[in-house]
Order: sequence, then structure tokens, then C-alpha cells
Amino acid sequence: MKVLHADFGTDSYDIFLERGCLQKAGEYLNLDRKVLVITDSGVPSVYAKTIRSFCKEGYISTIPAGEKSKNFEQYSHLLHDLVRYGFSRKDCIVACGGGVVGDLAGFVASTYMRGIDFYNVPTTTIAQTDSSIGGKCAIDFDGYKNIIGSFYQPKAVLVDMDTFMTQSRRALVSGLAEAIKTGLIGDRELFEIFERGEAFDKIDEVVYRSLKFKRDVIVEDPKEKGIRAILNFGHTIGHAIEAAADFKLYHGECVGIGMVKITDDEALKNRIINVLKMYDLPTDFDYDKSKAMDALKHDKKGQAKNTKIIKVNEVGKAEIEIVKTESLRQYL
Repeated sequence: MKVLHADFGTDSYDIFLERGCLQKAGEYLNLDRKVLVITDSGVPSVYAKTIRSFCKEGYISTIPAGEKSKNFEQYSHLLHDLVRYGFSRKDCIVACGGGVVGDLAGFVASTYMRGIDFYNVPTTTIAQTDSSIGGKCAIDFDGYKNIIGSFYQPKAVLVDMDTFMTQSRRALVSGLAEAIKTGLIGDRELFEIFERGEAFDKIDEVVYRSLKFKRDVIVEDPKEKGIRAILNFGHTIGHAIEAAADFKLYHGECVGIGMVKITDDEALKNRIINVLKMYDLPTDFDYDKSKAMDALKHDKKGQAKNTKIIKVNEVGKAEIEIVKTESLRQYL
């Protein structure tokens, strides 16, 4: 068992990493109360049922798989379940699934009765390497990704690397794009693991290094007022492409393309392209450029006519720049 502690004062929590730890969820999570386990149709149902087996009084709510479930309809549906089952402030929510489940469940938890306890049990590579920690919770609205949300830290995160092996290969490698990003912005050795083609052989190390680096960044800057912005490398362009492609591409696939497009140094760009191809990730996509530009202008990182972007010119070092939003059209 490896444990990463995220120190946020009164909102501090532990991140537990161990193969098979889902089978011992009751040892790490306070489930001796009423619990709503939120999962989606793409996650093996046995995972949510395993968590429920440890609960004093457990319920399972299943949303449709996919980014399009991060909406007001599903948000309202989950709130109805909490009211129907009589949840109080002393009860809790457990997210069991990928980034969509974590984002939506966290947002529900942050707003129900002004906030109830929330645990994250990520079961996909993208959630286990990135989205399960940090406290960003959100839903999409009016075609724009994560535009309504909150910062709300979980009480604990339980990472069982055995669970993501049930994903399709496409979903699995899509999630690895976030770990590739982490290597590029702050962990040279992590990126070189990918370059050497060792990511699958060293997947436990990939997950641990990814979460450790992100933990260090978010503890320093919990609400993205400074250094935390580097975690968005590839995301400004990536989110725009994701919206323009009507979410036909996975989030990680769009982040990978976004990293390629925003990188100016040709030698580094080629290294990124080679790594993405090695793991069967796309390096470009035929999308509506005008729709992408419209999405980019509404990106939550924008400030009127300016947008904060992240640049990497050397592996392991990221820089924050403020540029004219219109100038980003060239990267699309």
C-alpha cells in the first residue's frame, strides 16, 4: 500500500494506492452510514456492488456512460435520488468510475445540503492518473465543457490499479495522455518511460508518479490562482477540439492533440507525436475550426480578450503565458 497525503488543512485527505484495495474499501472509507454509490453504464457493475457491500445502508445510481452525462438532467436525477432515499448532511457519496462520474458526483456532493462527504474510487486510467484528485467538480452546459462547477475536495481517494484493466484499449490509452502530459510539464523520467515504450510494464509507477506530481501542485495552489494552471497543458486547445468534435473523441485523445498543436519547438513536437503514435493515440483530427474557436473563446481559462495558456519547450518544464485569445486561432 502506498499513501499520498494531500494537505489542505481541514480539507486534507489521503490517496490510497494498492492493487486489490477495492475489496477492502470498508477499511479506508467511512461507509458506516447511508451511502449513494454513483457509477456509469460502462463500469463493471461489480465494482459499485462491492462498495455497497461495505455500507451500512447503500444505494447505487447508474448514469449513462460518456461525457454527455455531465449535464443538468443527470445532476437533477442524482439529487432526486438523494432526496428520495432521505440523505442527510451526515451521509456520503462515493464516485465509482472515470472522470465523468467523478466530476458529476463531486458536484452533486458539493451542492446537496451545501455539501456532504464525497469519496472517489477511480476505475479508469484518466481518473487514476489525473482527475480523481484536486477537487475540481463540474458539469458541461450549453456546449461548453466544465463551465459550471466548484472546488470540492474528496474525503479520500481509493486507487485500485486492477480495476482499469477492464477498459477498452482505446479508453485505457486515452487516459495515459494525462500521464504523458504530467511527464512533459514536470517529470522528465515519467515522459521517458513512455518514450521507451515501458508504460504498460510500469503502469503502477506511471499512476503513482502522475498523482504524486499533481498532489504537489494542487497542495501549493488549490484553486488555480497560479502554478496549478500548468496542469492544463494541452487542455485549452484540447477542450476546444473536444467540443468541436461533438465529443466523438475521448478527453485524453483531445489533450494529446492539444499538446501537439500548442508546442512550438519542432523537435519536442516530434517527440510528443512519436509517443502518442506509440500508444495508438491520435495526433490530429478533422474538426470544425470555427466551432472550436467559439468554444475556445468561452473556455473557463479565458479572461475577456486574453487566455492563459501553458507552453513546454523542454521536457519537465512548463511556462504560463497570457496571450490574446484571437492569436490562438493559429494553433487550431
